[in-house]
Amino acid sequence: MCSSATCRFRLTVLRVLLAALAVSPIMGQVPVGNTLESRPDWRPIGNRVIEVSLASPATGPVERAWFSADGSRLYARTPAGRVFQTSDFENWQPAAAYGPPPSPGRVPVDSLPEVGSRVERSSDGGVAYALGRAAWRSQDQGKTWENLTDYRGQSILGEGLTDLSVSPRDPSEIVVSARTGVWRSLDGGLSWSGLNESLPNLPVRRFLRLPGRGLGTRILLDSTDAMEWAPGEKSGWRPVEDEDQAREQRLKRAVSTAVGAAALAVADSGDHVYAGSNDGRLWASTDQGRSWRPFQVPDAGPVESLFVDPAEPSMALAALGQAPGDSRPPRLLRTVNAGIFWDDWSGQLPGTAAYGVAADRATGAIYTATDVGVFLTYTDLRGGIPPAAWTPITAGLPSAPARDVRLDEAGHQLYIALEGYGVFASLAPHRMRDPRVVNAADAGVRAAAPGTLLSVLGSRVRSARAGTLDVPVLAATPAESQLQIPFEATGDSVFLAMTSPPRDFTVGIPLQPAAPAIFTDRDGTAMVLDASSGVLLDAMTPARSGSRIQILATGLGRVRPEWPTGLPAPIENPPSVVATVRVYLDREPVEVRRSTLAPGYVGFYLVEVRLPEIVNLGTAELYIEAAGAASNRVRIFIEP
Repeated sequence: MCSSATCRFRLTVLRVLLAALAVSPIMGQVPVGNTLESRPDWRPIGNRVIEVSLASPATGPVERAWFSADGSRLYARTPAGRVFQTSDFENWQPAAAYGPPPSPGRVPVDSLPEVGSRVERSSDGGVAYALGRAAWRSQDQGKTWENLTDYRGQSILGEGLTDLSVSPRDPSEIVVSARTGVWRSLDGGLSWSGLNESLPNLPVRRFLRLPGRGLGTRILLDSTDAMEWAPGEKSGWRPVEDEDQAREQRLKRAVSTAVGAAALAVADSGDHVYAGSNDGRLWASTDQGRSWRPFQVPDAGPVESLFVDPAEPSMALAALGQAPGDSRPPRLLRTVNAGIFWDDWSGQLPGTAAYGVAADRATGAIYTATDVGVFLTYTDLRGGIPPAAWTPITAGLPSAPARDVRLDEAGHQLYIALEGYGVFASLAPHRMRDPRVVNAADAGVRAAAPGTLLSVLGSRVRSARAGTLDVPVLAATPAESQLQIPFEATGDSVFLAMTSPPRDFTVGIPLQPAAPAIFTDRDGTAMVLDASSGVLLDAMTPARSGSRIQILATGLGRVRPEWPTGLPAPIENPPSVVATVRVYLDREPVEVRRSTLAPGYVGFYLVEVRLPEIVNLGTAELYIEAAGAASNRVRIFIEP
């Protein structure tokens, strides 16, 4: 039997590993032979609603909301003309093009609560409602009006109310649509709840920042608002001031002034700057914007986005929207000479508009976000022959325009933004052609230590060796495998010889006494637990000053007593780390109570520390140091 604390730890770690398997490049330790579809395994990042301190979570604009004739269904129409319906007032489904009922015309009342407000009368004629800047109710034919949506001068439903409808079956049931979604009241407007949780109406337009290094995902909405899904967030996207967005706006203004036209899209790398306009014109500069080279693409639509190869900035790609009156315009352009010429590389790319583009030079992969999903092709990015065949890679996702596509800095993870449905991520398909060995904790590239867990992205590894030592394969799927460096490994480097039919390959990795790394999931949430309760700590469940926390890590090196490679650590008295382990919170050392192998798991280490009684509250940077080597930095959240 294990102690209650140890059993609680094992159950919590199991939940953490299952969550990691679902949302992170980190693999859970599952039996070898577990299968995984070779197509992208899309997983959502965040949800579809926005937290802006209203009556309930909000979403994007809804221009009309109305009941069916019998009141059993509710319809909502977005500015894009998409119509959704719900019969349980929780779950929304796409609806056929069904318009709202005609306006009843002017409803006679004694007075209006606002100039120009529109009046709706309930089916029994006893109550009148009006909509203007606010929603109103009158029970005396308009002699007096009660404001239903303002509290202390602020609208609890947000600004920009667009429609109001009264249920045919209950005069106390009303709905209001707004720039913030759909809102319902069952008591004549005395209280409100949002109907936005499952409404696919998040108006995401593009990425501002991808998750990683303890930071969250940031997106731009069509309202030009920047939103963030912070590590550990559970409720919704939250407004933020984004430095990259502000920098981009400054660059757009500078480019617009220099070229004498409004820059719709800009991108830069080193001395190279590229810009595109709403009418398909392109400009390029190789001297940080001091001089510009223009290029006009005939019959081209708006330049929606630009991709610049950071390692070779003379190569760039441009994604273009639909040109007016042309159903097959150029949608993808490429330059290899810093904008002297741009070639049409659309080929047989489906759709009539492209909104985003990303590429991997090593494999020649190009990903393009279009109005009918995301497509992939492989080509020689510097060659003269444009790609022909494109493969759709968003099968299984809702049918919606893909507004952006991005690769993370290492080219391991692919992120897409689907209009209305939010953000999704997957192992980048091109990684199947070009596998990479990374640290299993955070998919980073760093030295290994005896006992370290490694992930092989893009390959099912059947077997592996390091010289004369067997390297255990702890888990394997067609897309990813997990290995453990033997505790017996010695020297300055280790060469992993892996069998992965139909090919074998060898990778050399520097070896150090310790190479610590803290586990994080794809959202950037650090795998840090409350030691007393076993609860995973994040933005919604912060740590408390003076409490004990447990950090899940790998790469802390040899342990005492020695432990066999590939064998789960014992439940009681797990081996202790030989190297001196230090933990820093905002660069200040904290008390380390123990550092051992994680009970019941292979290659996981557990570091327990006590937080100071007096500590800066809010977010704090945490990292581990072992044998002089530092781990990745993660963020934790602390409250009194």
